Amino acid sequence: MEDPVPEPVGVRQAQAQRTRSGVLAAAAAVFVEQGVQAPVRDIAERAGVGVGTIYRNFPTRADLVTAVYRHQIDTCAALAPQLLAESASPSTALTRWVDAFVEFLVTKHGLGAALGSGDPGLENLHTLMLDTLVPACETLLEACAAAHELSPGITAYTLMRAIGNLCITGPDYDQADAKHMVATLLYGCSRKA
Repeated sequence: MEDPVPEPVGVRQAQAQRTRSGVLAAAAAVFVEQGVQAPVRDIAERAGVGVGTIYRNFPTRADLVTAVYRHQIDTCAALAPQLLAESASPSTALTRWVDAFVEFLVTKHGLGAALGSGDPGLENLHTLMLDTLVPACETLLEACAAAHELSPGITAYTLMRAIGNLCITGPDYDQADAKHMVATLLYGCSRKA
């Protein structure tokens, strides 16, 4: 019997990346269903891997939470210039971007609680959100201001914080309510109001 031929390094790296991607996709789905405090075993089961595989890739829950949301944050940020380029007006681009941001916030059960938990491991997620999403929102606000479609003095951080507060859902306040209130907020920020 011949000795098995070892897999080339590139094949092992590709497999490791597929495993990591599968874990992240499974974690994202489980977080939506159960929140960010979902048991790791549920994530492992969904990904079809052992719990040890998750901990090898993500030593702490904060590492896993950050990795899951990093991709979604980057996608939301990249949407801002794309929407500016393809929308009829800056205010339309802003509205569409805010819709995506709201969708991100309200479907991420437990994310707000995790961000406010004081867990030092999650401080980087809050910083990542601010460092990535505030400049994206600022770009849209500047375009709206230049087109005279926005009331003066509105900053990206303040607007996003207000949106975040409006997206805290509960038993008597659901995703539809949050979307309605955010639309009302945007209308109030426009020059049309």
